Amino acid sequence: MDMKAMVSLPDRIEDEEHLEEMLAAPTPELVHDLAQVEGDIIVLGIAGKVGPTLARMAKLAAPNKRVIGVARFSEPGLAERIESWGVETIKCDLLDEQAVSRLPKVANVVYMAGKKFGTNDDPSFAWAMNSYVPSVVAREFRESRIVAFSTLCVYPFAPIVQHGWDESHPAGPLGDYANSCVGRERAFEYGSRKWGTPGRLIRLNYAIDMRYGVLVDIANWVYNNEPVPIATGHASVIWQGDTNAQVLRALRYCTNPTSPLNIGGPELASVRMVAEEFGRRFGKKPVYEGTEQPDAWVNNTLQAQRLFGYPRVPLARMIDWVADWVQREMPQHGKPTRYEVRAGAF
Repeated sequence: MDMKAMVSLPDRIEDEEHLEEMLAAPTPELVHDLAQVEGDIIVLGIAGKVGPTLARMAKLAAPNKRVIGVARFSEPGLAERIESWGVETIKCDLLDEQAVSRLPKVANVVYMAGKKFGTNDDPSFAWAMNSYVPSVVAREFRESRIVAFSTLCVYPFAPIVQHGWDESHPAGPLGDYANSCVGRERAFEYGSRKWGTPGRLIRLNYAIDMRYGVLVDIANWVYNNEPVPIATGHASVIWQGDTNAQVLRALRYCTNPTSPLNIGGPELASVRMVAEEFGRRFGKKPVYEGTEQPDAWVNNTLQAQRLFGYPRVPLARMIDWVADWVQREMPQHGKPTRYEVRAGAF
């Protein structure tokens, strides 16, 4: 494997195949860290937007390890595509305790399952996915390391001038979704303390793909001449490939008991600045709606920077890639992040 070729940054992401390759490209640092971590890897909840490329990256970085992806696999062809990368798949409903108990108990778990959008329609299901399932997984995989995805929404809004909360700030969630995510963290924390399970709770800022993410939301508003809401005037964004690499590297940096780790961009991106950049590329003048507020869901990623260094893809390059992708009207997931929503209702 030519690592320099794998991590070089092109001027343009040509198509979805190229994008998938970029999102899954491992760094030499990831290869090194996974070599220090004993055992195979299982990804629970692999079928979301991030899971497939994360698992593919793990297999590329550690080809001698088994990498197993678990999900219901309701999307036709997804399991087959994942298997084409050398990742094993197991169909399993994580709400079924007996099914979870039959999963292979490998040494390393990346937990990605959860429910966000539609929480208001059925809060009980969101709580089951976000709090009940983690308690089952914590028990069944108590002999493993568990790196679990969480969210920056477990924090209260932070003053922009302070650049967001660090991991020592107490949770102060808003709405059913964020509260149920605190439940997820507490379930893994309880399991870690009860059984001595090492882990990390990944409080993720907004990951960026060409097909979704905060930058795509803003680009679409500008491109389609729609008002850009700016009450939430700043957001922390990080290339999804950098997210994948940092989450996988966290397997080497688990703590006992488990502890939170903020992952996101080093800087806070100004929504107005980003909109103006897209407007310049599209030849359009952005129209704004609302007034910037002094706080938002933002957090401080210094601890992750100390562990992993700076993300590989800078904000400017992400803006360039997204602008080009949107202007060419390339495929998108059609799933807005709702980052601008300030009431905690998704």
